[in-house]
Amino acid sequence: MAERLDGTVALVTGASSGIGEAAARELARQGAAVALVARRRDRLDTLAAEITDAGGRALALETDVTDQAQAIAAVERTVAGLGRLDTVVNNAGVMLLGPAVGAPVEEWDRMVQLNVQGLLYVAHAALPHLIEAAGSEPRRVADLVNISSVAGRRATAFSGVYNLTKHGVNAFTEALRQEVTERHVRVSVVEPGAVGTELTDHLRPEIRETARQRFANVEMLHAQDIADAISYIVTSPRRVAINEILIRPTNQPGP
Repeated sequence: MAERLDGTVALVTGASSGIGEAAARELARQGAAVALVARRRDRLDTLAAEITDAGGRALALETDVTDQAQAIAAVERTVAGLGRLDTVVNNAGVMLLGPAVGAPVEEWDRMVQLNVQGLLYVAHAALPHLIEAAGSEPRRVADLVNISSVAGRRATAFSGVYNLTKHGVNAFTEALRQEVTERHVRVSVVEPGAVGTELTDHLRPEIRETARQRFANVEMLHAQDIADAISYIVTSPRRVAINEILIRPTNQPGP
């Protein structure tokens, strides 16, 4: 049976669009106060206003999580402004596909910085607060949910560095889970397949067209589908830890 999040605080990275935005809305619907973390301040302000108008609490935090100082500040401002931190959704990420031969190394750097380092910076800053929340009411459990990908399970051509980053997310998630689970901090990974978000918008034009053709006949997942999975994880009873959820479109046969 799902348990509401009243009296708790969540922080969501990449909250200005897609999965992050949907997750923030869903956590607010479940009763959590939500810190919205991303770089696009205008979108964060709009989302915060919508959550507030619906009776919730939201804090917009313009942040580049690849800067460790900014990641730390986002966590500390969340705790200062909303009172605590019970749930973190590490969603910010970028997918830059293409052949390894002749690839712009700047794209590799960007994926490592955001998909790995940004995730680590937020997790590191948040863990002491999550441990503290897990020892107190109202729920006596805390959650760190890392958003990975099917690309974290199987390597494929033309996505080598993206595969590398998402395999790393999966490995870090499981290792950290083993460290803190006995303290009732649940560490989970969600691995979406093809989702209709802005993720492919960042690809180079020639790569973007190839990617879109590949999924032309796939009924894409919606961001809300992933938000529902996140909600399932974090609203589960204290005794239940959902370690991993893999979600693909029904007619997506491959990775």
